[in-house]
Amino acid sequence: MTAKATPHGRHPISRAVAEVRDTLGDVGELPLWSMPAPEAAETLTELAKLKSQVAALELRVAGHAQSQKVEAASGATSTAAWLAVATHATRRDTARTMKLAELLDTMPTVAQALARGDLLLEQAEVIAGAIAKLPDGVDPQIRDQAQAKLVELAQHHDAKDLTIFGNRILDIVCPEVGEAAEAEALAREEREAEKACKLTMLDDGEGRTHGRFVIPTLHAEALKKALFAHAALTHEKVTSQSLGQAFCDYILRYPADRLPQRGGVNATVVVTIPVAVLEGRLAACELDTGTRISPGAARRLAWEAGLIPAVLDGQSQVLDLGRTRRLFTTPQRIALGLQQKTCRSEGCDRPASTCEAHHRTRWTDGGNTDLKDGVLLCPTHHQRAHDPTYNTTYLPTGKVQFHRRT
Repeated sequence: MTAKATPHGRHPISRAVAEVRDTLGDVGELPLWSMPAPEAAETLTELAKLKSQVAALELRVAGHAQSQKVEAASGATSTAAWLAVATHATRRDTARTMKLAELLDTMPTVAQALARGDLLLEQAEVIAGAIAKLPDGVDPQIRDQAQAKLVELAQHHDAKDLTIFGNRILDIVCPEVGEAAEAEALAREEREAEKACKLTMLDDGEGRTHGRFVIPTLHAEALKKALFAHAALTHEKVTSQSLGQAFCDYILRYPADRLPQRGGVNATVVVTIPVAVLEGRLAACELDTGTRISPGAARRLAWEAGLIPAVLDGQSQVLDLGRTRRLFTTPQRIALGLQQKTCRSEGCDRPASTCEAHHRTRWTDGGNTDLKDGVLLCPTHHQRAHDPTYNTTYLPTGKVQFHRRT
């Protein structure tokens, strides 16, 4: 239904915006001393939803303004350029707004969730970007399913997690299409990254060396873990391309048993390899950091030092020890890292390689040293889990909440 102008000559949305601004202007300077903590917490969450609703409305109006060519009166080259001048925003920011407005115009499920306050703007941007990156040949019905699933996942995951889900959304809603498409895309990306591989280093003469490199994400993930535990440099002076390749070889071949340990596991990259890959079939694999790699790369890496192949559906070491041992073993720590990726405390994203294994049911209270009883916590939150001044709650999502006792 098309909205009609009001008797006052203004569109209902324009009037509503003015009224909301007036209301907020009336209360904006009120003192907050009388607002108790529970109400402050509730108000903050409601404000987050309000921001989402305002953002959704802004995007709709921005799309309408573009269709009406509001820039024409001022001679601006585009609606984004006009908006940047009118609001004193950067061109980059307004171009981003206009791009998202165009995307959401084709994604009603995402747009409606944002308008209800069910999504943060950052989440909506991630979802819209993931849907836009789907292959052109994907069936429209599958696109709609992907939107709905990502909006559902957003109720329990932040934008960072949604980025990972978005990259794999076809695997989730349509595995038979997603597996081959992802494997092909990953292999192409890896070939292009390998061609671009290089490393340059410059001594500024003041005791510091500056460098710049371009390496495949696969090698970058291994580098992050290795450098976190032990800084290392190469000194071979060759061309930037060959030095870049040598650096990649160093990352993958550095002896894992020589790296410092944290939480019971060396700073190694674990690659999960389905049996199908070892049999030569097409299926993407995943590093324990969440990065996906092609089947060919996984098969090559299965035999490299510093990389632990975790072959699914194959024989493995015993991972449940019950009451026979108090501390989690290295195989258990690796398995927990594959399952949990980061510290499980709500709002903490410290990687699993820096975390410690904690018993959900304390050992002293009869807990078992089993995978189902293990939860990864960074040192700070592990200490909090044993702090009697805090209550620890294990959520259905797998996250952990801490509340100070009153």
